[in-house]
Amino acid sequence: MSERRPRAAWRRQPEPPAATPPVRPAAKALAAPADRLSVVQASLYRDGRRVASPDSLAETFRQLRQYPDGMAWIGLHRPTESELHSLAGEFDLHELAVEDALEAHQRPKLERYGDTLFVVLRAARYLDAQEEVDFGELHVFVGRDFVITVRHGAAPDLSAVRHRMEENPDLLALGPEAVLYAILDAVVDGYAPVVEGVQNDIDEIETEVFGGDPSVSRRIYELSREMVEFQRATRPLVAMLHGLMAGFAKYGTDEELQRYLRDVADHVTHTSERVDGFRQALTEILTVNATLVTQQQNAEMRALAEAGFEQNEEIKKISSWAAILFAPTLVGTIYGMNFDHMPELHWVYGYPFAILLMAVVCSSLYVIFKRRDWL
Repeated sequence: MSERRPRAAWRRQPEPPAATPPVRPAAKALAAPADRLSVVQASLYRDGRRVASPDSLAETFRQLRQYPDGMAWIGLHRPTESELHSLAGEFDLHELAVEDALEAHQRPKLERYGDTLFVVLRAARYLDAQEEVDFGELHVFVGRDFVITVRHGAAPDLSAVRHRMEENPDLLALGPEAVLYAILDAVVDGYAPVVEGVQNDIDEIETEVFGGDPSVSRRIYELSREMVEFQRATRPLVAMLHGLMAGFAKYGTDEELQRYLRDVADHVTHTSERVDGFRQALTEILTVNATLVTQQQNAEMRALAEAGFEQNEEIKKISSWAAILFAPTLVGTIYGMNFDHMPELHWVYGYPFAILLMAVVCSSLYVIFKRRDWL
């Protein structure tokens, strides 16, 4: 991934005179004890600085009503249905977006429901020990005065994003839109080590393919499936970011945020192209591996055929000599019988005749086998 250029100092747009903020409706009944199970962190910000850190959703809603010009940033990890419905009632979240956030397993997308922006992202991280890619899912609700993140999986690390934002109050003072872009940046930056890890895996696979490792086919297949998932995470994100950039003028996006988003979009495009190249490379490697395996199998079959031919030739020789030696044995066995009425036993030329018969039969068999190349 190319080096990130240094960003200029953040500037906050001049704001029109603040109108009297509407009174936020009271939240629905909340299960405060359950909040603690999935709320990673909830914070209230005013002018880019944290003013409160509630320890439950109910307390977050209560304190946010005390800061009508503030912003709430609520981070959840695998929330319960009751928690999301509490958020939906408090911040007027659309039921379809809430349903998507509960079910997860969504493709990256960006949708607007009135004044609320709903974003689905697929984060990724490379696990060195297992040499595989782990994918997580992140749902982000962005409203006028709130940002809600619903995380399914270990990635990304939003605590680092929050810490970086709090260190730059000018950036955080730009509001929920700046938080969204910071989250997008964190997700995209998380792709860089994955790309490096996959590149190393492909290099190792190429070495294994030409080294004749029989288990490399399975590794190619598994990595190809991960690249399919990686494509599903990065390709839609390119269109999403271009959609956000298309709305710069309509929604009056700060100029510095515009440069920020264009920078993120450039990195996403670069990553998407790398992933496409990885998948193409894996397809070609799989084809080469199949060719090498076929050649190896053909060589083994040829070696087996040659071994069988040589064995057959040896069997021919053994069978030929066995037949040649069987002829005199047969004659000798017959004349070795102790019968009284065998005429040749008392014949003067019986013995020479038997020897001559053995020689003729053996010679005849030898000539026949020799002509057939059995000897």
